[in-house]
Amino acid sequence: MERYYNDMSHEEMFKLLESLHDKFNNESFIEADPISVPHSFSRAEDREIAGFLAATIAWGNRRAIVQSAHRMMRYMDNQPYDFVVNASNEEIATLSSYVHRTFNGGDFQDFVRALRHIVTKWGSIGGYFESHYEECGDLRKVLSDFRHDFHAVDHNPHSEKHLSSIDKGAACKRLFMYLRWMVRRDDRGVDFGLWQRIPMSALYMPLDLHTGRMGRSLGLLNRKQDDWKAVEELTATLRNFSNDDPVRYDYSLFGVGISRMFD
Repeated sequence: MERYYNDMSHEEMFKLLESLHDKFNNESFIEADPISVPHSFSRAEDREIAGFLAATIAWGNRRAIVQSAHRMMRYMDNQPYDFVVNASNEEIATLSSYVHRTFNGGDFQDFVRALRHIVTKWGSIGGYFESHYEECGDLRKVLSDFRHDFHAVDHNPHSEKHLSSIDKGAACKRLFMYLRWMVRRDDRGVDFGLWQRIPMSALYMPLDLHTGRMGRSLGLLNRKQDDWKAVEELTATLRNFSNDDPVRYDYSLFGVGISRMFD
């Protein structure tokens, strides 16, 4: 099977990727995916906060992720933006009982305080990313700066493990998944396209077990490790098929990976 796909022509591969994109990039994808959490809100500011927190805990079983992320929202009275901006110390303290795998209540409190710092200083999460991207034109530097600024407020060092470091060679899958949600725009109804000052061409693939496995099976990725170098390689390869929107094929690789269609 792998040899067959490696022998495909560019045009055949393009048609396959596009057919998979059509199969998975539609509203039926939403319910079982963490993106369903920001989709449960109508205001952009709530979607930004809900999406960031849902993406933060997005590793492991998808159903458990979605359930835990919705539980996060209930802890915040289903008003994530208002909670981040206005919650008292006593209200923030109520987050202490939350836990999702290694993300605990203390981490949750630290993330709320860090998000308050970002929103207060830059107006919104999108305000941070858009303004910093316009300054440098490189999301790699933006992610590096964001991690520094996010952790600029007092916090327990334990919470740092939940925000990947691009400077240490991490794939930053959850951050790039969040960026896909916020930046990508099409007529499919899945991604939000809220941050229009960042071009879709600037995005990098959210590389995880599924996209890495399928990328290698299809001959799109050679590197064995799921690290930052693999992200750069896979994204560069996919730009040959859609230079303006390479991350559109996240749906193709992730969708077919979780469905195990080609096993």
